[in-house]
Amino acid sequence: MLQVSREANLLLRPRRTRRTSAVRALVRETRLDPSRFIYPLFVREGRGIREPLPAMPGQWRFSPDRLAREIDDVRGLGIGAVLLFGLPEHKDAAGSGAYAEDGVIQQAVRALRAAHPDLVIATDVCLCEYTSHGHCGIIRDGDVDNDETLGILARIAISQAAAGADLVAPSAMMDGQVGALRRALDASGFTGIAIMGYSAKYASAFYGPFRDAAGSAPQFGDRRGYQMDPANAREAEREIELDLAEGADIVMVKPALPYLDVIHRVSSRVAVPLAAYNVSGEYAMVKAAAERGWCDERSAVLEILTAIALADDERERDLSEFARAAARPRDEILMESYSLVGLRSDADLVLMRIAPSLGRLEETAAQLLRSGVGRWCTVARSFVGLIRPSRYVRKPGAQEQAFITG
Repeated sequence: MLQVSREANLLLRPRRTRRTSAVRALVRETRLDPSRFIYPLFVREGRGIREPLPAMPGQWRFSPDRLAREIDDVRGLGIGAVLLFGLPEHKDAAGSGAYAEDGVIQQAVRALRAAHPDLVIATDVCLCEYTSHGHCGIIRDGDVDNDETLGILARIAISQAAAGADLVAPSAMMDGQVGALRRALDASGFTGIAIMGYSAKYASAFYGPFRDAAGSAPQFGDRRGYQMDPANAREAEREIELDLAEGADIVMVKPALPYLDVIHRVSSRVAVPLAAYNVSGEYAMVKAAAERGWCDERSAVLEILTAIALADDERERDLSEFARAAARPRDEILMESYSLVGLRSDADLVLMRIAPSLGRLEETAAQLLRSGVGRWCTVARSFVGLIRPSRYVRKPGAQEQAFITG
């Protein structure tokens, strides 16, 4: 029989610094900071609108008048920047609604600027949400005309800057788009408006939920003729170098999670901020897995965002629909993917998936209370998650408590 000594003389024991949560926090190399997050938001024309996005649970489309109210919660979490995507009432072949003075994004920017003067407002500069064909530029002879599109993108950027945007983000992947915007903005007196270039934007399969939310899927063909081939990494370096030469203030890799190697590769070569976009498909796949009980949502979110930060040694901006979830304190985390209402053993009230949206939380909780299913809880704050301070109508019995904690 093999005898194994239990008295190994190990001088080096990496587990020493993993022993407790406090020690792990002390030596943690990478930390997430909400002030470095940019929160994407979808805005559609109309009034009083807050409609859920089926492909992106926990996300909504807002009308401009409802947007300021939503930002109150975002700002309360320490997130200081948003990126706006517009859904116009009408579309045409030229995407003219994108640069209209009263366009949906222009309205949203003015409303947010009035309500939140110090909020960093970034705006998407592209045509795909505004064109009837769903492509990111003007179509000539069945193809996107790069140079004609540049003039339209410049008009969009000027109109957004005039409305009060701090930062414009050209995402069309047209050659020369950053330079076209920089020249147009400077000539119009907007020399202080920054440009965040979608520099290395891959033709990815992870954009599906976004295209559903923004109504921006191409009506013919695809976007592989202008977005990058997923197999190319050196090309990403070249695209970023070109954007920097044209005057980009921030460069981006999109999507983030499948291209951590590209983020890491690029980060050592640029001296400007690097943004990484945790896109809709990355968001949706975590949501879907959490809904099925295949992963813990919060742990997965934090692991993903930490990996993105780690890839760039923490220098990047994170654009993510998960920004709000990651920014919440541990006792206030959004958890839309559970299905029970209960009392935890540490006496925190937990409301789990009792409403399709935050706006209906109190209404749904009240219905549960009346039905008897949630007879021992009441709502103390209006978000899904752990609710402090907890208040009870009646504490659960022994069997109820065993069911919740066991």
